[in-house]
Amino acid sequence: MFRSDEISAAVTRAARDAGFDLVGIAPVADAPELEYFPTWIAEGHAGEMKYLEARDEQGRLKRSSLGNAAPWARSVVVCALNYNSAQPYSTQPTDSGRGWISRYAWGRDDYHDSVMRRLRQVETALRNAVPANDLVTRCYVDTGPVVERVVAKYAGIGWIGKNTCVINQKLGSWIFLGVILSSVDLESGLPAPDRCGTCTRCIDACPTDALIAPYQLDSNKCISYLTIEKRGGIDEELRAEMGRHIFGCDICQDVCPWNRKAPATNAEEFKPRAELVNPALSWLAEIGVEEFRQAFHGSPIRRAKRTGVRRNAVIAMGNSEDRKFLPVLEKLAEDEDEIVRESAAWAIRELSSQD
Repeated sequence: MFRSDEISAAVTRAARDAGFDLVGIAPVADAPELEYFPTWIAEGHAGEMKYLEARDEQGRLKRSSLGNAAPWARSVVVCALNYNSAQPYSTQPTDSGRGWISRYAWGRDDYHDSVMRRLRQVETALRNAVPANDLVTRCYVDTGPVVERVVAKYAGIGWIGKNTCVINQKLGSWIFLGVILSSVDLESGLPAPDRCGTCTRCIDACPTDALIAPYQLDSNKCISYLTIEKRGGIDEELRAEMGRHIFGCDICQDVCPWNRKAPATNAEEFKPRAELVNPALSWLAEIGVEEFRQAFHGSPIRRAKRTGVRRNAVIAMGNSEDRKFLPVLEKLAEDEDEIVRESAAWAIRELSSQD
């Protein structure tokens, strides 16, 4: 026999030793936050992210309940890693010739890999503390049928803010989450209380009105979705609201009061590469195949693919109000990539219409 409190203590120590900033344990139970998930999917708010629609053998959405995704699971270990850095926010003025890459993608490593390496250490400690025949585990970092922010709330990591991000009272929302599903009951923490109060700054600041209500996001309008997940062309009515975003969007976090005093990370792999903090739009719009491969080797920016990054940079040029980009846009309007060509033609029209 084993004592769940002793196992939980061992897991907590292992998480600290692995470099995680926060760790908690949530029970496996139906969460009221997930009751809206089937409706959210049915209304098309997931956009083209079809993986969110994964179903079990009974046709139930896996992410609508942990019981659907992993009926054997009894508890969830949730670990959090701070990725903030002491750099300006996207809401601060910058050179019109430069764009914005989301804060979490400034480092040299893909956070999936960095968090998973640490998570495996915690999993090993858990396995060492429980007889092998009595334990089944699964580790996920944004890759499994788990809505991490919901279990993070019930593990006491933080509350789910009105911008749908997990917010911790001390670290703010600049945190990566990793989870370990466990087949044994472990001593759980308490849910984190919601501290958003009456604040609606994130909702008010969203340029595309993607936050359709408190705690509800329409991915189709979200700049992060548009610049990373969306393939092909972007609807023209949304382009002008995208500003100079190249990869991701931090606006709803940048304006959050809980991030005003958020500490910087100690993790070396998340220290920012200077060229990615407000990167030059011309560089990204004209980046070649080999240069893209080398510049973003191991980076989450690869997810947008070269076409997506170039498309986004061209749209950013169109939103820059800087006519110096017209010569390069005229060149890109004849690019071999159809998506880049079309985006460049739009950007030319935008800049040419300005007096």
